[in-house]
Amino acid sequence: MNLSAALPTFVVTLREGFEAALVVGIVLACLSKAHQTQLNRWVYQGIGGGIVASVMVGFLLAGVLREINSHQSPYTPVIREVLAGVFGLVAIAMLSWMLIWMTQQAKSVKSDVEGAIQTALAQNDSAGKAIFLLVFIAVLREGFETVLFILAKFQEGFILPATGAITGLLVAAGLGILLFKWGVKINIRLFFQVMGILLLLIVGGLVIGMLKHVDASVALLMQIDWRFANWCIVPGESCLLGPLVWDTSEFLPDREFPGIILKSLFGYRQKLYLGQAIAYLLFMGLVGGAYFHSLTGRSVLGKNSEKTVEKAS
Repeated sequence: MNLSAALPTFVVTLREGFEAALVVGIVLACLSKAHQTQLNRWVYQGIGGGIVASVMVGFLLAGVLREINSHQSPYTPVIREVLAGVFGLVAIAMLSWMLIWMTQQAKSVKSDVEGAIQTALAQNDSAGKAIFLLVFIAVLREGFETVLFILAKFQEGFILPATGAITGLLVAAGLGILLFKWGVKINIRLFFQVMGILLLLIVGGLVIGMLKHVDASVALLMQIDWRFANWCIVPGESCLLGPLVWDTSEFLPDREFPGIILKSLFGYRQKLYLGQAIAYLLFMGLVGGAYFHSLTGRSVLGKNSEKTVEKAS
């Protein structure tokens, strides 16, 4: 069994899930401080609702993919490659935005959540619903990003990526319990720095894979209808990606260990083309540069949030 397919979703879900766990923990700490623990049930309902909604979105989109695969048409393989590229592009955009946004906004997480809780408590009868919505959106946001990531890699199957996602979610929940309920000290700043770098590399791998799907869709179109032949920029093994930069299939194939691990986590390919290399370097220069700039400018969690964690524990 190839467990490498579960590793990327485990990392993504662990980081995204821990973000949601921090929000949930801060909400529970604020309710405890305000002596409103009777509203905790709305927090738990928000967690459950966010998870269920994320799973439903996943099943809905997976059903669309199954329907496309079952449809007998010469264009079905093309549509499958195009969808893989689209899901990859959306996942790249959302994960990159969240990576940078969370780092930049982390300093105000505690004050933002506290403000939202105070506003909710001031609403009296509707306080529970407002708290439910706050937690629901936090969990759904992270869950939706994970669903998109799994769909972006759907050609590797669903079972193992989903298993990695569930495991990452459970570990994230466990870390949240250790942190807020049992008072175990966790270096949150270091955690997010390490996980952020891993996520950056994983998303960079999605860039390489997404371009491969786009190139494959054009190649399939050419096989079906030669009217698309003028879409091929560089005739040969790759139409859109340009000349081959390297071919390491002889000593580091991407379907055998350790190449398969590098492929699953970081998008390594035994054959890399110029277009992929340029896109990867641009991504790392722009998104990676913005991420590391945000790291040097602010703490990954922020002093206020760290104080909240200490009080909660």
